[in-house]
Amino acid sequence: MSVTPLPLQSEFLFRIVLTAGAPQMIATGPGKELRVVPVIGGTFEGPLGKGELVPGTTADWLRVEPDGTAHMDVRLVLKTTTGATIFMHYAGVRHGPPAVLERLGRGETVDPGDYYFRIAIRFETGDAKLGWLNRTLAVGIGQRPPAGPTYDIYAIK
Repeated sequence: MSVTPLPLQSEFLFRIVLTAGAPQMIATGPGKELRVVPVIGGTFEGPLGKGELVPGTTADWLRVEPDGTAHMDVRLVLKTTTGATIFMHYAGVRHGPPAVLERLGRGETVDPGDYYFRIAIRFETGDAKLGWLNRTLAVGIGQRPPAGPTYDIYAIK
């Protein structure tokens, strides 16, 4: 049986740059850690619009495996310059060679091509002009500069 895959199309929405606070160790288990990392600031800009993170609404429940693989579970609220609010929830994974992950852990700048960092996103908003986001899945390609994560966000069409 021959299968012809359906095309995957995407549209760039925005780049979001987040500033992370100090992680709090919540639990450790058999080789795993759970950290809650507050996100203390951020901005976004792109074809969707521009704006900033609403302070006090965001954290990353980060699970780290023994091999350094990180699993993100992030909830945040964005506010556009036009006053619209958007809830953004994403889950993702970051992994790479141990030496690269060690450099990231020390806060060094690392080429994003040296590790894998992807997220899957859902949005919620009550804004009529942005209501289509409520029915859209999005993905992000991440990088981890020293100040905090940066993502390029794409709607999957």
